[in-house]
Amino acid sequence: MLISCGAPVAGAWADPESLSRFAERAERLGYHGLWSFQRLLVGAEQRLAPVYQSVLDPLIALTWAAARTSTIRLGVAVINIPYVSPAYLAKQAATLDRLSGGRLDLGLGTGWSEPEFTATGSAPSPRGRRMSEYLEVLRTLWNDPVASFEGELYRVPPSTMAPPPAQPGGPPVLLGGTADVALRRAGRLAAGWVSSSRLTFEEIGRGTQIVRRAAEEAGRDPDSVRIVVRAVVRAGRRDDAVPLSGDWAQIRGGAELYAEAGVTELFYDLNWDPLIGAPDADPGVARERAEEILTALAPAG
Repeated sequence: MLISCGAPVAGAWADPESLSRFAERAERLGYHGLWSFQRLLVGAEQRLAPVYQSVLDPLIALTWAAARTSTIRLGVAVINIPYVSPAYLAKQAATLDRLSGGRLDLGLGTGWSEPEFTATGSAPSPRGRRMSEYLEVLRTLWNDPVASFEGELYRVPPSTMAPPPAQPGGPPVLLGGTADVALRRAGRLAAGWVSSSRLTFEEIGRGTQIVRRAAEEAGRDPDSVRIVVRAVVRAGRRDDAVPLSGDWAQIRGGAELYAEAGVTELFYDLNWDPLIGAPDADPGVARERAEEILTALAPAG
């Protein structure tokens, strides 16, 4: 199982210096990837967790990190597709992939925040058809000399998008979602599944089985499907409800359980630690705590 980490994109530590230093440090320590997430805005009446209150744009943050690194992969979990046209995202993703030397992993979801749908003039439904068409548009724009698409929700007139991504075929696309239909879609249509921070260990295990079964039913090699899990870390006090909590040995033991469940990549997302990712956290304390956790849980030990 590959070990990755979440980039400083939320709260007190989401500043230029922290993002640069953390990305460089993660690469030196041998982390496989650096992951971001998307949150456009928070409605005045919404009661969302502190991690969602102040968030950098995920692709711009990864571009900043790409300029300071050379080997670590760059992932977003996830971009919500109703908010942006597939042609626009195809251009952004192709540009970041080319500038980074082919290091982008693109996670996509259908969204859940009503204020964000309203602010972007969008809607998630029909979720399945929207995602299927979106993927087709990305693939034709990234791969075909003359791209074109005619669907119910999206259209691309015969045209060319250049330059293409650095990775042949384009950045690997992973799909989010927790409903069974979304999990089956990830196994059937995408490079894999990227989990939600809200899922329990048991739900991750069940989701992994559904994704792999759907891949096999679609004639794909189930072992080739990626299962990427956002790992919420609670360093210090042990909480049996949080697999990655307690001392360093207990957290590593929890990570091993995910590997046994079939997870292919685990990323420690420190943004979910309220002492790090909350907007009112002390920036100095946040950076110091993040450095301690990043170093202690590094893949090389």
